[in-house]
Amino acid sequence: MDNGVLQSEVIATSDVFSKPSEQGKQLFNVVSIAETKNATSTEEGMHFVQDYTFDNCPKLNALFAPSAYDMYAQVHNERIVDFIKNEETIYTVSNCARAQLIGKSGIADEYKIVTWIGGGTQLQKDYPNLKVQNDSLVTFVEDGKFSSSNGNLASNIFGIEFIRKNDQYRT
Repeated sequence: MDNGVLQSEVIATSDVFSKPSEQGKQLFNVVSIAETKNATSTEEGMHFVQDYTFDNCPKLNALFAPSAYDMYAQVHNERIVDFIKNEETIYTVSNCARAQLIGKSGIADEYKIVTWIGGGTQLQKDYPNLKVQNDSLVTFVEDGKFSSSNGNLASNIFGIEFIRKNDQYRT
């Protein structure tokens, strides 16, 4: 996470994956990660303190990249780009404009991806190796280990689809 992150995209992921089973067993370990331990302020004004930094982050099975309205600083921050590039996850999920970071990192070259409605043309221009989908027609895309959405309410789709497809995680 970083300053300006959209809180609905942080909350969507934690809401879906932090629920215990009917027996009370915690199924997932949801953590937040940022470049530093400094509190992060969302676009809407909430403040979060990260569990980990890039330097002490545990091995991740899944990386969720919540978006922000202004991605310029993040796309030009080599520490963020390198963190995404070097995390060997089973799943990598981007929401909204965070697709730009996925594109910049190069990890999804030749994979389908979608971004915020209206952002696909620029995403394809900036990262021609991505298979950018029509963001006015496609809300959510899965391609291999990569999933992406238009953001906002669509940010919940990966979690819901993941649990729907994997019986062992249904409560």
